[in-house]
Order: sequence, then C-alpha cells, then structure tokens
Amino acid sequence: MKTEKVDVLVIGAGPAGTVAASIVNKAGFKVKIVEKQKFPRFVIGESLLPRCMEALTEAGFVEAVETKGFQKKFGAKFVKNGVICDYYFSDQFTDGWNWTWQVPRAEFDKTLADTCEQMGIPVNYETAVTDIKFNGSNSVTTLEDIDGNQSQVEARFIIDGSGYGRVIPRLFNLDKPSNMSERKALFAHTVDVKRNLYEEPNRITIVVHKPGVWIWIIPFSSGVTSLGFVGNPDFFNRVEGENDNEKLRNLIASDPYLSERFAGVEFVFEPRILQAWSSTTDIFHGEGFVLTGNVTEFLDPIFSSGVTLATVSSQNAAHLVIRTLNGETVDWNKEYTDKVMQGVDVFRSYVNAWYEGTLDTIFFSETFVPEIKNQICSVLAGYVWDLENPFVKNHDTAIKKLARVIQLSGQLS
Repeated sequence: MKTEKVDVLVIGAGPAGTVAASIVNKAGFKVKIVEKQKFPRFVIGESLLPRCMEALTEAGFVEAVETKGFQKKFGAKFVKNGVICDYYFSDQFTDGWNWTWQVPRAEFDKTLADTCEQMGIPVNYETAVTDIKFNGSNSVTTLEDIDGNQSQVEARFIIDGSGYGRVIPRLFNLDKPSNMSERKALFAHTVDVKRNLYEEPNRITIVVHKPGVWIWIIPFSSGVTSLGFVGNPDFFNRVEGENDNEKLRNLIASDPYLSERFAGVEFVFEPRILQAWSSTTDIFHGEGFVLTGNVTEFLDPIFSSGVTLATVSSQNAAHLVIRTLNGETVDWNKEYTDKVMQGVDVFRSYVNAWYEGTLDTIFFSETFVPEIKNQICSVLAGYVWDLENPFVKNHDTAIKKLARVIQLSGQLS
C-alpha cells in the first residue's frame, strides 16, 4: 500500500480545513488535505460574519475571494409584522471588520481549496478516511479513493475539519447528543427577478414568520437569492403540499413579506430539507489530533455562526498545532477547548433567546438604547470572544435582564 509522510493531515476541504491548512503550511510544515466529496459541492451556511474575516485574512484567502465578486454584507435586517430592526456592523461595539460576504458556498469553498493548492498544499478529493491508528501523537490514516484504491498517510498531527462528516468523532465513538431542540429547514435558491424593486435589495433579511419559525433571505451577487424556512418539525408536518416544492410555495404564499416578491418564483434546484443538524462531542482534542468547526459543535443557522466558529476555531487550532510541532507544551483545554466553548456558549444563549422570543422583545422594542444595540451588534458580527462587551461576558443573564426591563417599562407606560 502506498504510504505518504506529512507533518499535518487535514481532514476536510471546507473553511475549517483550509484555514488551518494554510496557516500551518505558512509556518513551514508539510500539509495534506483529504476531502470525501468532489468540489464544488452544495452546502448550507451562506451568510458569513465579520469576525471570520480575520481568519480568512491570516490564511491568505481574502484577495482570492474578493476577485469572485460575492455580495458584500454590511449588516442584517430583522422583520416582524412589518416592524424592522436593522443592524449595521459599522455600529458595533467591538473594534474589527465591519463587513463580510454572502456567498454560494459551493463556489466560496472551492475558492479557498483552490487557493490552498496554489500555495502548494495537495488536496485529494473524493477520498474517504476509513481508519486512523494513533501511536502517541503520531498516526497512520488509511484512505480510500472513489475507485477503491487504498493508501496511507503517516502524520505527526491530524486536524479534523470534516464538518458534518465528523470523521474522528464517528471513528472513535466520541459523538453525543446535543442539548439543542431539533429543528428543520426547507429551502431553495431562487431566481430573484423582483429583487431590485425593493428597498435595500441586497441586504440579508431574517423574517419572524410566527413564534419559533423564521425565514432567511440571502441575496447573492448573481441575482440568485437563497430562501428558507426554519422551525420545529411539527410546523412543517402541518404545511399543505404533496411534495417539498408545493410546501415551500405554500409557505411563501402564506407570508405577507414574501408573497409578492417570491410568488411563482423559479427555483434553481428543487427545495431541499435539512434537519437534526445540532451535534456535539465529548472532547475537542486528544494526543495527536484536534477537532475544528462543525466537528466540535454546530448550533443552528440563525445568526450564521457556523462558518465563523469553523474558521476561528481552525485559526486557533493551527497556531497550537504549530507550537506543539515545535516542541512547546500546550494546555489544550485552556487554550483551545475553553476558547471554542466561549464562542459556542455565547451563540447558544442568543440562539435559545431567539427561539424563546426573548430577542423579539429586545429587537422590536421602541426603546432600544443605541449603546446596548451596538453591543448586541458585536455578537451578531461574530465578536463573541470580546469579554469587554457585557453582552458577551454575561451573555445569558444580560439579554434576559434587558428583555425583562423592556417588558416592565411597557407595562408601566
């Protein structure tokens, strides 16, 4: 069997894997990426956050992505019963990037992977990991390509950025159920011919459809718009229609905000379903490996946290792998797991508050104090590691207290 030796084997050619691979490669180590699928491939998670721009910059990807002409994103709009809550990243509390992109992930992810190849990092597509054996921090990984040919890679360290594939957690039985409620999405890409008839046609918009159910509208620079409904599975079971196409069209017709713009719209592909996406694992690292991105934990599509958690965790992991390979002692729990969980826990609080209706109370209040709005804006921009921000440091209690104050002031007025 053919055997190759590298310093670091990266599993997965998505944003998590490519960011980590690029940073480790720049440090002078030999890196190889293996990816089970053929690129370009469809994946959800099309709205980025400004915080991920720092990771993309360090990885050397921004210039390549810029040339693609993706739709720039400067904030987000939330709508409920015709009332608008606007966030502009330029108003955020935390110093940092004030824009990012809205991207068809197939093209975006391939751009990152192609850039890695241009840097001299080999990317083996349609190549599955079938086995990993560790000897201390060293490992031997068995691969199988689409034709059934097997090979092995000897590595000093493995970075698992395999996303929903969850390679190491599944191989070593590390998965555990998430404590997030099960939700489902029904979505499609649409030919948005009426887009320019509307104010701010290129803004990402989140619409509150009914309690616990929301809609994403993500315009791309191509004229295509991603449109999806998210809610608990029971909600979709009650939607009329013989198939997903009919169900999505009936949902569009049922919402005043959507019915005019998207009635009779052409779907680029038949509507798809995504559900039971929340997952986690017992450990985020071990001797000779680290898990990054969705392999650690994926929460929910609201607030677009996925790519940010993926790229930032990979950015951090790459630096710790470099230090480890250079012989330094790394406290992986403190320097990696705790930092990843800081971001995950902040986003989790906001995701839960969204579905509970707590954020409705805050977002659509007539008395939303600008300073507080700017602090919450920083969370929505992905700056969930800024402990100078009280709505990060006290993420769970701060939003609950604010909602309670707003409710009491409404009762007294």
